[in-house]
Amino acid sequence: MKKTRCILTPLGGLGEIGKNMLALECEGHIIVIDAGLAFPTEDQPGIDFIIPDITYLLDNRERILGIVLTHGHEDHVGALPFILRQLSLPIYGTRMTLGIVRNKLEEHDLLSRTELHEINATETLDMGCFKLEFIRVTHSIVDGIGLGITTPAGLIVHSGDFKLDPTPVDGQLTDLGKFGELGQRGVNLLLADSTNVEREGYTLSEREVGVAFEEIMREAKGRVVIACFSSNVHRFQQVVNTTTHFGRKLGVVGMSMVKNMRTARELEYLKIPENLWLRWNDMTRLPAEKTVVMTTGSQGEPKSALARAAVAENADLCLQPGDTVIISARTIPGNERRIGNMINHLFQLGCHVHYERVSEIHVSGHAAREELKVLHNIVRPRYFMPIHGETRHLVRHAELAKELGLAAENVFVLHNGEQLELTTQGLRKIGKVVAGNVLVDGKGVGDVGHVVLRDRQHLAQDGMVIAILGLDRQTGEVVNGPDLIARGIADAAKTTRLVEGAVAELKTVLEHETLVGLTDASVLQDTIRRALKRYFKKTLMRFPMIIPVVMEI
Repeated sequence: MKKTRCILTPLGGLGEIGKNMLALECEGHIIVIDAGLAFPTEDQPGIDFIIPDITYLLDNRERILGIVLTHGHEDHVGALPFILRQLSLPIYGTRMTLGIVRNKLEEHDLLSRTELHEINATETLDMGCFKLEFIRVTHSIVDGIGLGITTPAGLIVHSGDFKLDPTPVDGQLTDLGKFGELGQRGVNLLLADSTNVEREGYTLSEREVGVAFEEIMREAKGRVVIACFSSNVHRFQQVVNTTTHFGRKLGVVGMSMVKNMRTARELEYLKIPENLWLRWNDMTRLPAEKTVVMTTGSQGEPKSALARAAVAENADLCLQPGDTVIISARTIPGNERRIGNMINHLFQLGCHVHYERVSEIHVSGHAAREELKVLHNIVRPRYFMPIHGETRHLVRHAELAKELGLAAENVFVLHNGEQLELTTQGLRKIGKVVAGNVLVDGKGVGDVGHVVLRDRQHLAQDGMVIAILGLDRQTGEVVNGPDLIARGIADAAKTTRLVEGAVAELKTVLEHETLVGLTDASVLQDTIRRALKRYFKKTLMRFPMIIPVVMEI
């Protein structure tokens, strides 16, 4: 008898923060859970976003039934506009999640051609051989869900991003009863959020942030500026409540934040009193001590409103000595230096700055170690695979599962692209598919590869020298140049001296070349490159990018 199997293929989110995407395949059908992006690190100059490589999905496009979203954070929905250009798929999500997705797709002119299906935690959804049940979870965004997925190979539980907040801002608790009900039925495989497994105890309630906002605003003498993630509706509500309490008015800077706040307000997830949120022109007429500004830029993004204000390049948001700035977000790995620089600039402007290391102005949306223990003990899975985290998080979560009694052979730590086969008889690794990073630079998706990135790093570290000369096509004689243009190798005075020396060196080298050699432009380019490389190594011990330009006349 042929065994029924379900194949799990993680395409992102394992061994990294962000880029979450998982494909489930059974009886010829595929469903995809989440489609997130990650943010670039400092060694990826010019890159805007990183999205999953979806070669596996493109190769199996006819069998995909749709994408199911657990919540609206960028690391779970941010890749959708880029993926939907290549795959036309229906999208399933809760009301607020789809509200955020609509804004995103409208911005990319994809909304009219994309099917959006709203789901809620009281319904089930049949997709081919999969039956999906939705579990309400508390996270740092409203309308988050976990999933109970019944397959012919057994029951799979996906926790989504969650925590056990006993006093959530919207009153929506994580539905431990539903997790427990699934556990009673018998869960073959648990997939659970690993982000905070290294943190002992319990994650603080979101309401603690509101208390911190009150304490800070009570002491604030000037304008209060609060930066947070543009999708954090709970944080929006805390700011609204505190602003109202102190009789101030609210202004918002940042297109994505404005859109998400309007969406949350329209869908009644965000309650804002009349005449509290003012148009920006009206805000500027008020005394600074009567205003609160919410803005993007919590990660120090160079083009964000707060980052530009920190270096006095934002005409709308001009910070003054005595203003209070609250950076109410965790630091995404890779952004530490950028955020640190922004904070230093804010201090130089004379601002009072509150950030995660010195104030309780941010709490995580992810379960800490004791909360994860509760989930494992309620669900009691036969097998476990940690998801959503860097490698150390996945390994630590696997160790926790073993400490709670799960056999070592029943715990699987995977890398992106590695596949698991689940059957009623067991779970095993079966192979690997193409998985990795696709770099997004402006409108270019995937056209910045390793070579381009290496060149950008080279330019950033050592600068560039362009050598231009004219070559007589018939005689091979140099009739113009060589002229050199140097950028990013030294200060202006030193660069001038270096260029003069390099030109002299290059002329000497060219005089010794044979006429036969010079008639070949490609040979001449190699000669120029080698000569200048030797020169700058000797004079600077650096290796600028050398670009020879030979024009045949």
